[in-house]
Amino acid sequence: MAGLCAAFALVGGQAPACADNAAAQELAPYVISDDAIVEPLAGRRGDPGGGQALLAERHRSLCILCHAAPAVPAPLQGTLAPSLAGIGSRLDAGQIRLRIVDMKRLNPDSLMPAYYTVREGTRVAPAWRGKPLLEAAEIEHLVAYLVTLKE
Repeated sequence: MAGLCAAFALVGGQAPACADNAAAQELAPYVISDDAIVEPLAGRRGDPGGGQALLAERHRSLCILCHAAPAVPAPLQGTLAPSLAGIGSRLDAGQIRLRIVDMKRLNPDSLMPAYYTVREGTRVAPAWRGKPLLEAAEIEHLVAYLVTLKE
């Protein structure tokens, strides 16, 4: 539950909020172009198998708390957000990447947390202070998997 509380307490932003924080300094820079982050974070592409495994980890990626996804048992899937089935037919890798990094840039009212930003504050669980919800490689694994979901 602490991870979920931290996730919803985070507010998006391209630059880390805490420049003096060591974890914030480790975030790879990225460039937003229209509705996408075209280049992989930290210059590395992900592994679809790693992304599929991470997506299924409810307490790590948090994805299926809100989204339904193929190959995840129905009782574990969320219904608050759009299904991820066929997302690879609707969005390209860069568009998916931006939505994971910071969906609030596209929709400020979105419940989806910014997964690749660092925020401090009393509403962020101590275990998550100074850290992004997901590392660059984990985001790239999710992107690599989600682009394969064509139906």
